[in-house]
Amino acid sequence: MTSSVIFVYGSLKRGYALHHLLRSAEYLGPADTQPLYRLFDLGSYPGLVEWPEGLEIQGELYAVTADVLRRLDEAEGVSEGLYARRTVQLQPTTGQLAAEAWFWLGAVSGRRDCGHSWPAG
Repeated sequence: MTSSVIFVYGSLKRGYALHHLLRSAEYLGPADTQPLYRLFDLGSYPGLVEWPEGLEIQGELYAVTADVLRRLDEAEGVSEGLYARRTVQLQPTTGQLAAEAWFWLGAVSGRRDCGHSWPAG
């Protein structure tokens, strides 16, 4: 079975609302991105965006099948234009240089910056 590596940073992380969608996935460990992104608080979940003055975003890596990816795209509202799945650049210490992540496509003006992780402390 072919798998993809994904980076999750919000409601898909362990202990959060959508983590059950990853029950069949292999947890690969914690990971940090390159400092190219920002997280914004969108209410009950965050939005990842590319940002000129980016930060290292903290999250988790998982190996997932194509079926799990389809379910995650559905949960993230990809077909509705809320998020797009794209490549995210990771710190070399993860042993993985890139993964796929869901990027927020909406406006972030007026939204609270979460810093390095969600929920913001």
